[in-house]
Amino acid sequence: MQQPPYLLPGSTIGITCPAGFVSNERVAYAITVLERWGYKVIKGATVGTEYHYFSGDDNARLRDLQSMLDNPEIDAIIMGRGGYGMSRIIDQIDFTKFKQHPKWICGFSDITVLHNHIHANLDIATLHSPMCGAFKPETENSDYILSFKKALIGDALDYAIPHSALNRIGKAEGILTGGNVAILAHLTGSVSEVNTDGKILFIEDIGEYLYNLDRMLLNLKRAGKFDKLKGLVIGSFTDMQDTERPFGETVEQILWDKVKEYDYPVLFNFPCGHQDVNYTLSLGLPHTLEVTKNGGRLTLQRNA
Repeated sequence: MQQPPYLLPGSTIGITCPAGFVSNERVAYAITVLERWGYKVIKGATVGTEYHYFSGDDNARLRDLQSMLDNPEIDAIIMGRGGYGMSRIIDQIDFTKFKQHPKWICGFSDITVLHNHIHANLDIATLHSPMCGAFKPETENSDYILSFKKALIGDALDYAIPHSALNRIGKAEGILTGGNVAILAHLTGSVSEVNTDGKILFIEDIGEYLYNLDRMLLNLKRAGKFDKLKGLVIGSFTDMQDTERPFGETVEQILWDKVKEYDYPVLFNFPCGHQDVNYTLSLGLPHTLEVTKNGGRLTLQRNA
């Protein structure tokens, strides 16, 4: 995949909201931190505006994102928040200028639509990263926020994860891909569909009923998304819910059931997703995944 240029002091970051509403207040501190890091910031028209659930109607959100994709002075785009909305505009985006001058696309959750569409159609790497709400006085010097800074400037990303009894031991190398399970299942059969063949897949989710998680994972499995993996990295599955009549399996059991027949390494409890601690992942770039009896390690291959 093509890799956008890493940021330098004085680079410009755009902030837009292509999905759910986010307030100016929630974005303000993120701007403060980014400027403290030495970047210029352009705040999009959809920050602080609202249209029902969204940050603007489809045309407004499309127009704001399109302007940042087209602007050659912008070196990275951070999404204000996820929620829902990317699918409503993804097919109307013109990526012509973005392909000529790639920039880092940063975010997660509903932004999984944009990540995978770019990977599938343009072969350009993106960042699965915190969004504006994660920047707070008490978090700005945390390891996970600083991992985002490291990803933007091209520093090493090397994550050591404690042992889990659910892990499957092994070592693999491959392009890292994936994101939110609900979105990955939603994209199946579309031009934005994730390609997992020969890759390391990362997955996470929030707020789903256990039976629905089972159904979405089965959808991905039936579509062949687990068949030819090099490895699987399982992030956070937060605020999961059960029905009045219990589903009968835990989140971990549901996940393991879908991949138990394969032999590639599986790493549980990677600190990334819809939780306070949300480390940045360089999607579309080569990684090494190593899982041993003592824990796991996911490393970005910087020399690739």
